[in-house]
Amino acid sequence: MIEVKHLTKRYGTHTAVSDLSFQIEKGQIYGLLGPNGAGKSTTMNILTGCLAASEGTVTVGGHDIFEEAAQAKKLIGYLPERPPLYLDRTPMEYLTFVGQAKGLGKDELDRQLGQVMGATQITGVAHRLIKNLSKGYQQRVGIAQALLGSPKIIILDEPTVGLDPKQIIEIRDLIRTLGKDHTVILSSHILSEVQAVCQTILILSKGRLVACDTPENLEKRFAGTTSVELVAEAAEWEVCQILEPLEHITGLDVRVGDGGLCSVFLETDGAQELCREVFFAFSRAERALLHMSTAQTSLEDIFLELTGESPRLQDEREEAVP
Repeated sequence: MIEVKHLTKRYGTHTAVSDLSFQIEKGQIYGLLGPNGAGKSTTMNILTGCLAASEGTVTVGGHDIFEEAAQAKKLIGYLPERPPLYLDRTPMEYLTFVGQAKGLGKDELDRQLGQVMGATQITGVAHRLIKNLSKGYQQRVGIAQALLGSPKIIILDEPTVGLDPKQIIEIRDLIRTLGKDHTVILSSHILSEVQAVCQTILILSKGRLVACDTPENLEKRFAGTTSVELVAEAAEWEVCQILEPLEHITGLDVRVGDGGLCSVFLETDGAQELCREVFFAFSRAERALLHMSTAQTSLEDIFLELTGESPRLQDEREEAVP
């Protein structure tokens, strides 16, 4: 549906988007994920033809977004981060205006108004002023205007920003429903937001694409490490002596506590049998192992690593400063 090749956007000496290349396939929900300032909104504005690129190409349904803008834009429904609402109009008045601006005839407009208001569940507030609606309902009105014209692609920029937890759940459910009939792209800097509804995740960092895959595949690709935490009734030297012969340990941190206890943090290469070996090693040494737990690399860890936001990477950068 969308093909992006070597997309770059510069503002003077600042590069907001750098050499992006990716494809959006039909019938999926995509998440554009990244920290604030990663280039998500700039990318979406270019994909929708609202902003010119410095370099690169974007084709939508085979149409160049810059050379064949009219044909390409007919395939796209767009909700910017700030919904373009007329607060002194009712949803019915506003959506009628948007439909007319999109060139819909009266009969087709009447039909689509009923469809989009029903899909976004705003029929009950159709004749109330938009300024008197809750933020959640205003967001629904914004999504409704994106649906007018029957676009094949729906692009949503930060669709749940500023909503309360109940409204967030409602918008997530709406996005899942839209994904049954449309290709959906949504941007967010909130990991749980993207993970909850998206089938494919594109991660941006400092204007560059650093990953593009399903949540499951991302976790598999980066799940090469497992951390193990344990508490043992032993001296520090005994803990080191017990663990030294064991394989698959890539990092070891021992901290002495009160009452002859040691807290131990292990980094491993992901071997599943290590916990069993640790247990029997302490047993053979006749030292009590009071607690042991494991933690697999999470999607949140992956996001922080790829975007350079992890505390560990920040500590390394600080140590490198003379």
